[in-house]
Amino acid sequence: MVTLPEKQSQFITSESQISGKKIHHQIVIIGGGAAGVTSASLLLIQNPSLDIAIIEPAEKHYYQPGWTMVGGGVFQLQDTVRNEQDLIPQDVKWIKDYAVKLDPDNNRVLTKEGLQVEYDYLIVCPGIQINWHLIKGLKEAIGKNGVTSNYSSIYAPYTWELIKNFQGGNAIFTYPNTPIKCGGAPQKIMYMADDMFRKSGVRERTNVIYCTTTTKMFFVPEYSDVLDGVVAKRNIQVKFRCNLKEIKADSKEAIFDLTKDDETVEEITLKYDMIHVAPPQSAPDFIKESPLAIPNNPFGWVDVNKDTLQHNRYSNVFALGDASSLPTSKTAAAIRRQAPVLVENLLALITSQPLNNRYNGYTCCPLITGYNKLVMAEFDGYTFTPMSSFPFNPAKERWSMWVMKKNILPWVYWNRMLKGQQFEGDYIKFMQWKKQK
Repeated sequence: MVTLPEKQSQFITSESQISGKKIHHQIVIIGGGAAGVTSASLLLIQNPSLDIAIIEPAEKHYYQPGWTMVGGGVFQLQDTVRNEQDLIPQDVKWIKDYAVKLDPDNNRVLTKEGLQVEYDYLIVCPGIQINWHLIKGLKEAIGKNGVTSNYSSIYAPYTWELIKNFQGGNAIFTYPNTPIKCGGAPQKIMYMADDMFRKSGVRERTNVIYCTTTTKMFFVPEYSDVLDGVVAKRNIQVKFRCNLKEIKADSKEAIFDLTKDDETVEEITLKYDMIHVAPPQSAPDFIKESPLAIPNNPFGWVDVNKDTLQHNRYSNVFALGDASSLPTSKTAAAIRRQAPVLVENLLALITSQPLNNRYNGYTCCPLITGYNKLVMAEFDGYTFTPMSSFPFNPAKERWSMWVMKKNILPWVYWNRMLKGQQFEGDYIKFMQWKKQK
């Protein structure tokens, strides 16, 4: 057993301690990622006497929005990681284990090591499940011979190796036929790669190809129009309604289904010299198989009210983040707006008050369109209406928003969001922090 600092050991639970036991906590949070840590911090700020436990198996916590920057050679992977024990609030019990079964009828969670965790209230936010196996041959091919993905910390550094050493040919970037976290990510790395190909002098002998199952470049028309202009200017080939179904590593071929009205109308084969794959995604299997999932939904999202974030059938259960059914883009920015709503409504429920707080669907996808260029795509994910936190038109490439993505947003994440603190008006503190570095 690893010896940890004394202040941390009080809320670390080892495998030898938990097998076969039952424990109870007032509030149990499944997931120690952005949503779980932020929610726990906000709850304790509101009421320090709350009894909270987080079920989270990982010892490392990643700033996943930074993986595109790792794939583009801007960040090192170590820039995106911290120790989980340093982020979970000290007064929160950390159950270092996997949740494997949900029993909401008995207010209970079963862990992999056999611990039964009983609760009064449950917050479900385990993140999203990456389903590599749904693309034939991908699991065997990923991470070598030109096949990569920024949707894993394991492979994001390999993306940069491919881009900087690319000698020409077909560079393919894909978007799957499922919802995914950060829907703009497959394009972001494509634009950075295109920039690097031009810088290294190989663009003239390179075909950059974007294969997407969607029918437009982005869900919000105003931002989609901007991206239409970007791909046209850069001479990037776009293939809509094009779903990757197989990687043939031996021949370096990618097999796609072209679809119309959800029916396959043609199969096409594209040779690749490098391919960046955004894999199919869903809620984790233990949620899909539980009563908390949307009935008869193949993705298994936690079935919550889109306004209050309360479960539609189990009133003492809430969910936010990537595994929830909230019909908006799955981003860290969305979580930052969801968490305060969830916390206020949960506290209202505990004190038998009405749930008056509402989440308005806000999300943000910082669309990198090249090194030093970015469209800060803020929008209402429920109505696909642009929103902006800045006093200018958001539907435009800007250097200032690149600085925001590269320098400010990571600082906000580590130093404000996870601590349950707001960032508005806090630019001075950010600059002070930068000077200390």
